[in-house]
This record gives sequence, structure tokens and C-alpha cells, in this order.
Amino acid sequence: MGKIAINIATGSLQQQEMIVGIDLGTTNSLVAIIHPESRKPVVLKEHDGNALVPSIVHFDHMGLVTVGDEAKNYLIAEPQSTIFSVKRLMGKSYNDIKERSSFFSYKVIDDNTESLVKIQVGEKFYSPVELSSYILIELKKRAEHILKTPVTKAVITVPAYFNDAQRQATRDAGKLAGLDVLRIVNEPTAASLAYGLGMRNDETKTVAVYDLGGGTFDISVLHISNGIFEVLSTNGDTYLGGDDFDHAIVKHWIGQKGIKEEELNAHKSLAQELRLKAEEAKKYLSNNENFKSEAAGNTLELNKAEFQKLIHALVDKTIQCCKNALADAQLTSKDIDEVIMVGGSTRVPLVKESVSKFFGRKVHDDLNPDEVVALGAAVQADILAGNNKDFLLLDITPLSLGIETMGGLMDVLIPRNTKIPSKAGRQYTTQKDGQNGMRISVFQGERDLVKNNRKLAEFNLSGIPAMPAGFAKVEVSFLINADGILKVKAKELRSGGEQSIDVKPQYGLSDAEVEKMLMESIQHASEDIKIRALVEAKTEAQQLIDTTQKFLNKNAEFLLPEEIAKTTKAIDDLRSALDSENKDLIHQKTESLNEISRPYAERVMDMAISKAMTGKSIKDSI
Repeated sequence: MGKIAINIATGSLQQQEMIVGIDLGTTNSLVAIIHPESRKPVVLKEHDGNALVPSIVHFDHMGLVTVGDEAKNYLIAEPQSTIFSVKRLMGKSYNDIKERSSFFSYKVIDDNTESLVKIQVGEKFYSPVELSSYILIELKKRAEHILKTPVTKAVITVPAYFNDAQRQATRDAGKLAGLDVLRIVNEPTAASLAYGLGMRNDETKTVAVYDLGGGTFDISVLHISNGIFEVLSTNGDTYLGGDDFDHAIVKHWIGQKGIKEEELNAHKSLAQELRLKAEEAKKYLSNNENFKSEAAGNTLELNKAEFQKLIHALVDKTIQCCKNALADAQLTSKDIDEVIMVGGSTRVPLVKESVSKFFGRKVHDDLNPDEVVALGAAVQADILAGNNKDFLLLDITPLSLGIETMGGLMDVLIPRNTKIPSKAGRQYTTQKDGQNGMRISVFQGERDLVKNNRKLAEFNLSGIPAMPAGFAKVEVSFLINADGILKVKAKELRSGGEQSIDVKPQYGLSDAEVEKMLMESIQHASEDIKIRALVEAKTEAQQLIDTTQKFLNKNAEFLLPEEIAKTTKAIDDLRSALDSENKDLIHQKTESLNEISRPYAERVMDMAISKAMTGKSIKDSI
């Protein structure tokens, strides 16, 4: 006899399996479902009526993790071990964010490479994927507590401009949290679905989605036809949002009180206290004329007119982005049928007025702007669950497809549940000097190590011109046609040499085997991510050892004896750490070697540049 779950609180029958919609936000995150009785999307709320989980993670001195409101309390007291705005770091290297590194009050590792960023808390190193997974675990626990049923499947939203690496990082975070991520959905698409747009097959509309959150702004222009959403253009600023409104208020106050920026940098707690007061003022002034409070013995005041003046230039910046998005889509404001407001910062009256004036129409703001993306994710989840019969689900890839990279890792090019036909490509490079061939091994599956996945095909790309490691550019592209045939092509971009192969990924796999592979990926997610992190740390460390050793050999005459001695010791320490199988120790020793070699590497580079300016050169390939 089968079991039926009943929610004791409401007496209603529960579905055995619930697919939830998750808005994983820069500032706040939340979960929504389609209510089984009303069939309407609803955000899951605790007894206090709160739906938002602040996207904040705190680590105490024992390494214990707290997330959300509880973690928010540590922003002032322990800024160095309280991580916020981690979404800004998803799929990014340090070089991508170094201009803005002062924004983060925690330590983002500067390894001067293109590898993905790491965050240091005490002696431990975390990736944005791990940090995001803690937020998703909290959301999963909250959903299970409210629904009184296990939650294992989800739809997660991302900005429309997120690239392949950022989308994959979001999937990985879901997997690490014990969630089977059925679909990654663009936030503007989700917002449109929440308002019922695109739900009718006979509907054709052009929609602008204006999304101003805590840390980011983006405007997306969508064309909706027969239930298919096409992103015509996106524009925005990944460093413009409600946080900047707060910062404008803080600058105004410190100017009034004669506090210097250096004082704020030195006293992170005062900076956080003023930031939180500014946030309070911003919210209060949406419905009131005057704000008054105090912080650290200072009286703080602001009226609505002053506030609007402070943020006017920032709001104008968003309107300029709207103009750019329309130009890119080759449209005018008159071509836009609907304007949807998303993100908590759209509550600011000046924002609403400016957007309405620019597009020349009333904006959609009936739904809670903090909740609208999560509500839309729940609508998409319901479609995937097969509960919405109006939607025909197109053929999809049942398992992820990718290739083997250094250390036996799986690099996914086409994630599972991607609609077919579909194509994707990525560039790779050589590991060794003078390498003239590359083996392309194609795998299918959800695990981080290829040895746990299913091998589909393998071929060699030969004839790569002899170059130093890292100089060759090999583009690998995957194309799945409507019949489910996968064509894999590898092309060396400098020489034009290419190889390709056709495979049928689904051949010989039953539904039960696919389900088994998916379950194993969720069960082993934690150990898989640990292994991936260790392999990546080792690979990065070995590359640093090789390049530093090469640099020493070529430029010893320009270095001081103590610099050579210190570097040699740091290399030996890093080699010893490689044998330890301890990811955090490897990162520590990598960081130490970086810190020792950076000053003299920059000095020698400067010498090379100044010599080149006078028509001489010291060494080739410094």
C-alpha cells in the first residue's frame, strides 16, 4: 500500500515530490512553489511571514556555518568571516573582479591568474560554488520544514547575461546542496512567467524587464511568441544597485561629519554600521519625507528630496542602459508592450517614475518585486513537472555532456535538461611547451571526475603549432541535432587544423540507468566537489611551480640572492604540500609563493618594458 503525506498544519494532501523554484539572489534568496490547491505560485514563508533569506554566509572560529538573518548579524562584528554578494563572484577569476576587490570586506585571493576566485576565511579556502551551496542548503531546509516533505528537485534562476561558466557554477552549487537542478532559467523569463506573460500559445509580445537588485542592475528585452522566450538584448551594470544608493547616503553623511574614507577602511565595523543605517533610510524614505537616527555617536538625518538628488545620477545610468538595450534590439520604447519591475530597489519612487516616463507606459509592479522571479521559477517548475498541460516540453538531453580536462575532471559543455537541438563551445589550451597534439575525450554524466561518468568517444587533434604552454587556442564545440546525434569538433584556431566525430549519447541507456546516474551524482556531490577542488588546487600549484622555476632560470641575474633563496624555499614548501592531499594547505603555500614572487616579477617586467622603450631587450619570453 502506498503512503500519502498529509500536512498536519493544513490537513491538505501533499504531493510526494515537489519541484521548487529558487531565486538565488545577490542580496536575498527565496523559494516558491505552485500551491497544490489554488494552483497559483506562492513564496514559502516562515511563521513570521518572512520569505527572504539574506544571501550571507558566516563561519565561526570552529568553522561552523550560519546562513541568512543569523549570519547578517555578524556583518559588523566579524566582517572578515561573513561572506555577502557571493553571486558576483560566480564563475569569475580574480582578474575579472580586481578593480572592485575593495568592495568585499572578506579576503578574495589574488593569485594573478585566470583561475576561478577563492575566498579565504581563517586557514580555509572556499569557492563561490561552495558558498552558494550553503545558501541553497538553507533554502532547501526551509522548504522542507514548511512543506513537511523532502525537496530534491529545483529550478534555479540566473541573470540573462550569465555566461556558461556562471550557469555551470550555479548548477554545481545546487548539486552540492543535494538538489537535482532541472533547469537554469533566465530571471527576466521567470519574471514574465510570474505575470502570466508567455503562458498563452497565441500570444506575441515584446517585454522589457527592469531588474534593480541590491548589487546589480540589468535590463532585458524579450520577444515572447508561442510560449518561446527569446532574449533580444541585455544591458546593465553588475556593480549598480541598492547597495550604491546606500553608499551614496553614507558618502553624504561622512562628508557632513568630516569622517575620512581611510577611517572607514580601517574600521570595517563603523563602515558596516553606517551602511546598514543608510539602507534603513532608503527604505523609510520610500513612504516618508524625513529620516533621523544615529550611529557611533553621530546624528544622521536625510530627507526625501536630498535622497533623490543623491541617487539621481545612478537612476539616470539605468535609463541609459535601457536606451542601449533598445538600440541593441533595434527597437524604440514604442515597440515595448509590457514593462516588468523586478528587485527590491524598484520600490524607490524615483526609480518607478523614471522607468515609467522613459517607456511611456505604466509599469507592472503589482507583484512583490522581491518575489516575482521566484514565483516565475515556480511556474517553470510546474511546467517541468508536467502539471501544466498547455505547455509542450521539447526534447531535452537527459545527462550532461562534456570533455575530460587536466586531472581527469569533467568539463560540462551541454548541461542535462538542455533543449535540443543545441550547440555550445569553449576554448582550451596546451599544458606543455611545444605540445603538438591534444586528446579530446567525450563523456556523459553528472559526476565531477570522468572516471565516474560514461565515455562516449575519443579522438586526437594533431598538428598544433609548437608554442609555449598556454599559447595554443583549441576550440571544442558540441552540436546536438534534432535527432539527438552529437557532433564534436576540435579546431586549433591559429593553424586552422580540425577533427570531428559523431556520437549518439542516449544509445543503450535505460531510464533507470539515467536515474541511477543522477542519484549517484547527488549522493556523492560533496565528495566530488572536494576532489575537484583538490585536483584544481594541485593543477594550479604545479603550473605556478613550473612558471616560477622557468622565470628564475631565465632572470636569476636580476634577482637578489635572498629573493632566490626565499622563492626556492617557497617552491619546496609547495611541493611538500602537494603530497599532503590537503586543499587548504596547498592554497596557503600557493598564496605564499605568489606573494614572494609578485614584487620581483613586477620589477623585472618593468625593467623589460623600459628597456624595450629604448630599443633594447633583456631576455625574450620573460
